[in-house]
Amino acid sequence: MLWINDFISLIYPEVCVICGNNLWRHEQTICHSCEFHLPKTNFHLEKDNPIFRLFWGRANVESAAAFFYFNKGNTVQHLIHALKYKGRKDIGVELGIRYGRLLESSYLFQDIACIIPVPLHEKKMAQRGYNQSEQFAIGLAATMKTATISTDLVRKISTETQTKKNRYKRWQNVSEKFMIKNPDKFLGRHILLVDDVITTGATLEACIQALSSIPGIQISIAAIAVTLI
Repeated sequence: MLWINDFISLIYPEVCVICGNNLWRHEQTICHSCEFHLPKTNFHLEKDNPIFRLFWGRANVESAAAFFYFNKGNTVQHLIHALKYKGRKDIGVELGIRYGRLLESSYLFQDIACIIPVPLHEKKMAQRGYNQSEQFAIGLAATMKTATISTDLVRKISTETQTKKNRYKRWQNVSEKFMIKNPDKFLGRHILLVDDVITTGATLEACIQALSSIPGIQISIAAIAVTLI
């Protein structure tokens, strides 16, 4: 079958979503060269990192990390734009697979029982067709050997876009807009809450507020990217 795949690749070559060069057989979505040059945070190696500190006094978080730094106009922004608005679900899954390998080797993320993506409201889900954070969660779960649970954290109200809002207005926009179905499912468990980009942390804080009503729950955070902080 390999020769058939090679023949198909000659006619319809798979290309790197960043540089546009053909991918080798062992590469998926992003070539190794482009991934090497992406701005990684390495926050998964250190508990007391800038994302963890972002939630001091705001929410009880066990550990927090993001794969890349996000900055306006950089390659990471283009990746996430393609993931959210161009139908490139494979970007989220592939980044999750790659970051999951790093998280599973970190002492900070060893006892994750399940992964919960920040939900979209059903209206936005219908428009987009998928949740970009869930695609990232699917990839993470594949390499961290755990389950993705995407139906029990629910966004009750469709909120305005967070773009161009300051920290306080972002919090107002999402405060008390999430609820938990079947809370007994998470009793005493360590869950990994995932989002695409962390800016002020307001959306994640609102999710944590809802999840924290569950006795014994522990919450860690992972994201594809974080704005420069």
